[in-house]
Amino acid sequence: MDKATYVKFETPESLEKKILELVENCYRNGKTKKGTNEVIKSVERGESKLVVLAEDVNPPEVVYFIPKLCEERKVPFAYVKTRADLGSKVAISSAASISITDLGKSEGLYKEITSELTNLSK
Repeated sequence: MDKATYVKFETPESLEKKILELVENCYRNGKTKKGTNEVIKSVERGESKLVVLAEDVNPPEVVYFIPKLCEERKVPFAYVKTRADLGSKVAISSAASISITDLGKSEGLYKEITSELTNLSK
């Protein structure tokens, strides 16, 4: 199974930097959930504000259905290039997926990112 099966759009580098900044800010000042099971639970419970997935997850089946679940629950989602980049923002070596459940003081950055994501997924 190829990564293209769950990566629904290409994330521009400038947007990826903002997403990683938001993840780090929310990890420090808000709340994040790490790991596929925790991410799925937070989406299903309606707690997720934004889900971030790594593009290099292997095997891709680990996160394959998360974008579809996010679409069904109307939760914005985004991609970053590597699990290492994503993990480094939440103090672990690598992360396949992260769910932001509390924005802390990052509301403005969140609105900026979701606005760009809406334009990308059209």
